[in-house]
Amino acid sequence: MNQQTKSFIHSSAFMAIIACLLWSTAFVGVKIGLNYMSPLLFAGLRFSIAGILILLFYGKFRAYFQAIKTHFWYILLIAFLQTVLMYGLFYTAMNMVPGSMGAMINGTGPLFAAIVAHLFIKDDKITWRSGGSIMLGIVGIVIINIGRQTGGNAGGLEIIGVLLLIANNLVSGLYNVIVKKSRRNISMLALSSASLLIGGIVLILISIPFETVPANLNFPLEFWLALGWLSFLSAAAFALWFTLLKRPGVKVSYLNSWKFIIPVFGAILSWLILPDEYPDIYSISGVIIIGASLLWMNNEALKDMFGKWLAKIKP
Repeated sequence: MNQQTKSFIHSSAFMAIIACLLWSTAFVGVKIGLNYMSPLLFAGLRFSIAGILILLFYGKFRAYFQAIKTHFWYILLIAFLQTVLMYGLFYTAMNMVPGSMGAMINGTGPLFAAIVAHLFIKDDKITWRSGGSIMLGIVGIVIINIGRQTGGNAGGLEIIGVLLLIANNLVSGLYNVIVKKSRRNISMLALSSASLLIGGIVLILISIPFETVPANLNFPLEFWLALGWLSFLSAAAFALWFTLLKRPGVKVSYLNSWKFIIPVFGAILSWLILPDEYPDIYSISGVIIIGASLLWMNNEALKDMFGKWLAKIKP
């Protein structure tokens, strides 16, 4: 592997890590926001603002609207899968489960992305390593749920929430594959902005007949801080992620394997910041096992990225 190729891989990994660190902070923000606003309306506001932020950063307004006109049905498909369906499931689930648990279950997304990539991408098949990682990750999910059941904390809604998060992970893997396989010549900034904006507006419209619309917007500062941060991280993370998905030679499974960062940091932040959330032996064991499964899946990428640095350390 030549130096240019290695630099390309390392820059892709670095961008993926930044996106995942941003996403790991979302669980705390979502739980704070859901204290004041219903799930679909809150999600719709977040992603509408995120779409506008990316549009302002993109700045090429004529090219932006031309891209929407040219690729309307493709953008609509991504908006439906990524924003309406995936985040509709995610926000509904986060209204049913603790923030730390949501981080841990959602963090198994790379395992489900590997399954979807295996089914739809010829050169991105499950290996014995990724297959073992998937099984280990499932064990981690089971342990977390056993802990909630044993402690008497889990109700029927929480179990439904876990299933919705798993469905969210499958949808996430599917839209990753669709974006990766698409041959369309569309700016990734335009795609991420339009899909978030359109999807956000659709979520707001769906929320009106099914959720309680607040009589006023007299919310405390923590709500607005949460909404602002969530909108920013969505704009930054999705712009990075879509750009990475279209990079030649970057596999969906490789890219998603960096998401092992999300459950670890997401759970820790939830335990530190959210009231009434604290770790126990089951949740700690679960996050360690899930993190280990994703590290195992990403072993080769970690060796390639950090091997040179580790080799310099004298025993």
